[in-house]
Amino acid sequence: MPFDFKKEYKEFYMPGRKPSIVDVTKTNYIAVSGKGDPNEEDGDYQKAIEVLYAVAYTLKMSYKTDHKFEGFYEYVVPPLEGFWKQGDNSEMDYADKSSLEWISVIRLPDFITEEDFRWAVETAEKKKKLDCTKAEFLTLEEGLCVQIMHIGPYDDEPESVLLMENFAKEQGYVIDMGQRLHHEIYLSDPRKSPPEKWKTVIRHPIKKA
Repeated sequence: MPFDFKKEYKEFYMPGRKPSIVDVTKTNYIAVSGKGDPNEEDGDYQKAIEVLYAVAYTLKMSYKTDHKFEGFYEYVVPPLEGFWKQGDNSEMDYADKSSLEWISVIRLPDFITEEDFRWAVETAEKKKKLDCTKAEFLTLEEGLCVQIMHIGPYDDEPESVLLMENFAKEQGYVIDMGQRLHHEIYLSDPRKSPPEKWKTVIRHPIKKA
């Protein structure tokens, strides 16, 4: 069976409906950064997602090519994720999507090196006839965070965020935005399920109060 990150790392991908604290270790991603409304039809965000999946599936299917990765194992492409920022990053205004700054990412297995990544970007460009030059190899260590499983539309996230913030305070922590960002992991395909059933992991960095 292919390795499935959601099943193997449930503490990171399958939190409960109640907030919990998690320590997120160093992780490698395919990343594309940009600004603006993610709902804009054929906008930068939509184009970024296309690039992410082109590179992700090139890497996943690499075992069928002449390019061999040391330590390769078959795996399920992890879910789409996003790191979000707005203004001074102190509070998110969900109504003002045009001012959003984002880093869209898909997790990489640890065996994939930067050299392998560059091969995948070049290969995806040739096969898909797609400009993948904005794709980056990104390494992040989020550290201590509070997270929750949000079910429902993205615009309803403030309710879940408030639950997280209150829980963090009860546990002796404060939200620590700044260098670290609002993080979302998308477990539902918006094209295939109604908004009230969308599942999104929301994660905020914290530190001791």
